[in-house]
Amino acid sequence: MTAWHPDAEGRLFDRILYGGDYNPEQWPPEVRQRDRELFPQAGINSVSINIFAWASLQPDAESYDFSDLDAIFDSLEADGYQIVLATSTASMPAWLARLYPEVNRVDYEGRRHRHGGRHNFCPTSPAYRHFAGRLVSRIAARYGSRRGLVCWHVNNEYGGRCYCELCEAAFQNWLAARYGTVERLNEAWNLKFWGHNIRSWEDIVVPNLLGDGMADGRTTFAGLSLDYDRFQNEQLLSLYTMERDLIRAHDPLNPITTNFMGLYKPLDYFRWAEEMDLVSLDNYPGRDTPPWANALLHELTRSLKRGQPYMLMEQTPSQQNWQRWNSLKRPGQMRQMSYQALANGADTVQFFQLRRSRGGCEKFHGAVIAHAGHAETRVFGEVAALGRELARLSTSGLPGTRVLTAVGMLMSWEIYWGLEYTSGPSVDLRYHEQLDHYYHGLHRLGVNVDLVHPDFDLAKYRVLIAPVLYMLSAAQARRLSDWVRAGGTLVTTYMSGIADLNDNVWLGGYPGPLRELAGIWAEEIDALLPGHRNAMRPTAAAAEWLGAERYSCGLLCDRIHAETAEILATYESDFYAGEPCFTVNRYGEGLCFYLASMPEDALLARLYRQILEAANVAIIPDLPDGIEVSLRQRGTERYRFVINTLCEARTLDRSLRPAGAASLLDPGEGGSDTELEPFAVRIYRWEEEE
Repeated sequence: MTAWHPDAEGRLFDRILYGGDYNPEQWPPEVRQRDRELFPQAGINSVSINIFAWASLQPDAESYDFSDLDAIFDSLEADGYQIVLATSTASMPAWLARLYPEVNRVDYEGRRHRHGGRHNFCPTSPAYRHFAGRLVSRIAARYGSRRGLVCWHVNNEYGGRCYCELCEAAFQNWLAARYGTVERLNEAWNLKFWGHNIRSWEDIVVPNLLGDGMADGRTTFAGLSLDYDRFQNEQLLSLYTMERDLIRAHDPLNPITTNFMGLYKPLDYFRWAEEMDLVSLDNYPGRDTPPWANALLHELTRSLKRGQPYMLMEQTPSQQNWQRWNSLKRPGQMRQMSYQALANGADTVQFFQLRRSRGGCEKFHGAVIAHAGHAETRVFGEVAALGRELARLSTSGLPGTRVLTAVGMLMSWEIYWGLEYTSGPSVDLRYHEQLDHYYHGLHRLGVNVDLVHPDFDLAKYRVLIAPVLYMLSAAQARRLSDWVRAGGTLVTTYMSGIADLNDNVWLGGYPGPLRELAGIWAEEIDALLPGHRNAMRPTAAAAEWLGAERYSCGLLCDRIHAETAEILATYESDFYAGEPCFTVNRYGEGLCFYLASMPEDALLARLYRQILEAANVAIIPDLPDGIEVSLRQRGTERYRFVINTLCEARTLDRSLRPAGAASLLDPGEGGSDTELEPFAVRIYRWEEEE
């Protein structure tokens, strides 16, 4: 249902979009006029509008009033702005909740909500779908052919869950279509446990606290929760595709998107990306989020559309408002974070928001125009300076280039759900933290990484990292084994190959369908208490390349038996001291490494360097702390980003600037060394023979 695709150069738009969310419906005409004078001073070229205007556009069930939106659109279009038009369906009007109470969600505790907040609609509600569809059709018909329009923004930050009777009935029908018979469902969920066998689809209840739900959000049957997550994901996605198709009936040309939120747990963004023209990211790290962990979210977003550039849809120019401590971004940090997005594949830089709200819970959220209402602020000055740079980069050839990778990290939202629904072995086993841990060492070597779904084609990758590959189908295990047999190098870990996609354990010993590939079997899994550690001691055969005498490890400790695998390290302590904890198995032309416990960073650094060099993957082994390096390319064009992510200066060897490369941001740079001031950025462009 799309006629849109990037242009011949791979660009999403004809320039780097620079702007963000604007809510002029909140302001009188004289403030809007002042904004029109300020935006050009900030270098703004794009404005996102109509995000939360449903109540203004439709005052009651039958009436529509587009006069204010017409005036807003006309003025922005006349001033030459590229307009991202939202559909306003993210927050429904009060009259809809009053006239049709079933549109209000029921929460995990079984309480029906009243009107308020956001994400406040039941995704199954026929009334919501009816009125949202009518509104979107009218908006698309009215604005779909306007010359200022460059992109559609459907809804906003989809999310949440509903557990109402409408969702329950739809869930029963969804399960009937998925499994065909109740007998197959009983088997898939292992409902003989506690005698929960069902005889009719009507026996199924939603997994909240009124049924099989537990206080910590898990249920007594993880298969039930997994399927409900799949169902709710599809219900929300069907709302997106409904709006997309209604827009397409009036606008066959402009791209359609909605904004993602990184590793947001409730939604399977791999599944969503299949239905979208391009993907968009809202980027809101905390003050204590390591920059490399934020880079992972950018790499994930790029990976969702198999490397296609993406939109940085939202970030704050300075502080946020919903965290416990909402710190200011330090001078230069907003610029650095914007370039981090560009380095990892973004082709836009956009903010929430352009003018700071006067009231409501986001009145202290950062904005380009502060409550002071003028250009004489630090933040406005930084935004304007970045705008001037991005205007130059728009014609540099950078937009549309791609980040090409030979290293992937396997992940899926189903594993995310399943791993954290399982009861045991440790409450401290969190999927996001595991991905962070195993990504960090790759980032330190200047290696870009794709986040790869287990169903993706693996052929392009030379190395795959697969932490806690908890749930795996037989077909996925075969695909992975075939890839290693053909010469790939795999690193996998504890809690891998444990269960199938219904969260039923693979019998015959862990890691289930990966046992032959890994060359080991795991007998038991020990969970260490907080603060407790063990250690890995390299064997004589591995000591030379592993280096240290011991490496700390913890969280979980598998008791494994080597079958065809070579033992690289053994446990130092506890009753399983001397047993293997790190192995490698040659499988066909490839290798499978297995880590039976969570190792410290130093071991991963040694391991990654060894396997990447052996796989002929380019690395930068001596990057100082806080320095991020990324590469975008098109044909023979190369663009290397070197970013200081710290609030302190760094000195780098000039080797990071390739011979003959031009420095796009500071052409006059010279000297034998490059000093990177706090949050500094360099972009080097050169040509390289294929």
